[in-house]
Amino acid sequence: MAAAQLPFIPEFITVHLGRPDQEAPNVQVTFPDYIKNVASSEIFPTWPESAIRANIYAQISFALNRIYTEWYRSRGYDFDITNSTQYDQAYVHGRDIFENIDRIVDEIFNDYVQRQGYVEPYFTQFCDGRQVQCDGLSQWGSVDLANQGYTPYEILQYYYGDDINIVQNAPVRPNIPTYQGYPLELGDVGNQVRTIQIQLNRIARNYPAIPTITPTNGVFGVSTEQSVRTFQRVFNLNETGVVDKATWYKIKYIYTGVKRLGELASEGLMLEEVTQPFPQVLQEGDTGSYVSTLQYYLALIGYFNPVLPVIAIDGIFGPKTTEAVRQLQTIYGLTVDGIVGPETWNQILDAYSGIVRTLSPSYQGEKAKIYPGYVLSIGMQNDDVADLQTYLSQIATVYAEIPAIPVTGYFGEQTQQAVQRFQELFGIEPTGLVGAVTWNALAREYDSMR
Repeated sequence: MAAAQLPFIPEFITVHLGRPDQEAPNVQVTFPDYIKNVASSEIFPTWPESAIRANIYAQISFALNRIYTEWYRSRGYDFDITNSTQYDQAYVHGRDIFENIDRIVDEIFNDYVQRQGYVEPYFTQFCDGRQVQCDGLSQWGSVDLANQGYTPYEILQYYYGDDINIVQNAPVRPNIPTYQGYPLELGDVGNQVRTIQIQLNRIARNYPAIPTITPTNGVFGVSTEQSVRTFQRVFNLNETGVVDKATWYKIKYIYTGVKRLGELASEGLMLEEVTQPFPQVLQEGDTGSYVSTLQYYLALIGYFNPVLPVIAIDGIFGPKTTEAVRQLQTIYGLTVDGIVGPETWNQILDAYSGIVRTLSPSYQGEKAKIYPGYVLSIGMQNDDVADLQTYLSQIATVYAEIPAIPVTGYFGEQTQQAVQRFQELFGIEPTGLVGAVTWNALAREYDSMR
């Protein structure tokens, strides 16, 4: 089952003690302590408890919206929120916390407001309602409603509409930036690529010069590269077609803007927009093509580093695969748990890519080359595609079901169809994409004919 990139409660929040562009210190505090400080600075402890709770829900949701959208980090700042009431909400570093606010925040700090049918914490704008008026919650108005017997939820509905929920007991985890730490480029596959594809397609509705990407399957193909290049040209970035940190956060910044995620009138994020179809963790007991891909990488790395045990590429994450992962984690100084999370996966890819880069062209003689380390897809043109076509052409002399194709180095529809027929014959999902599992099957079959 696919997971989703859902909101969470950060363990810590970094607060800038000034306006965004003002030179001022940053402080890092736990999220509950931040909310306690904001609540003690924004409202009075003598207010009715329903009003206090409604205001705290709004303050929590406001802060989470800033974090979830990376509102400031996508603009190049190194903090999550400011203490300027002109932009955010009040925070007075080192102030005393009111006893009843301390108690209430401990109870509800991991609850937040969300519009029904949407994922992101709602941008719960608020103001005092006396000196400053706004379209969101009125702090003093919430007191009047509480005195009339309104519950906290009813107060929030009064200001934000009937179509809101209060999400309860959201998970608490470290606030890790969404940029994965390495550039995304042609041939990459994963949830990060799919995120970029979805965001660029939405941006293209406002900036039609940017070509849309079809399909949004998490494979960084030629259409994704073209869209990235155009985006970079439109927004004055280096036109490389590679999603580096600057491009990643510029895409996020523009996406948040066109979706109005930091406004009351937000377009909202639906679940399918943040669904992550690729597994984020592989561990013992898992099966399938993702495990086979992992095993292929481990087997190749193990060929050059005999410390890793020999494993079969069978798509079953058993004890031997666990041991191979543990040995690799030991070699590279990672947490030794036998589980393949993002850090371990990135290290495996880096180790494999290093081997591919350093192998001489003559290393394998007449045999098929090892997998080049990226997914080949329609529209690509290079020597690796030519090798793929060579293998398919040889295999097609034995298997009539595979159409004969010319060796041109261009991955067109004919090549895609030949790949799909090969995949169907050899029990691989017929995607027409050539990843590690398909390449390995092709190479094995080709070598058996030599």
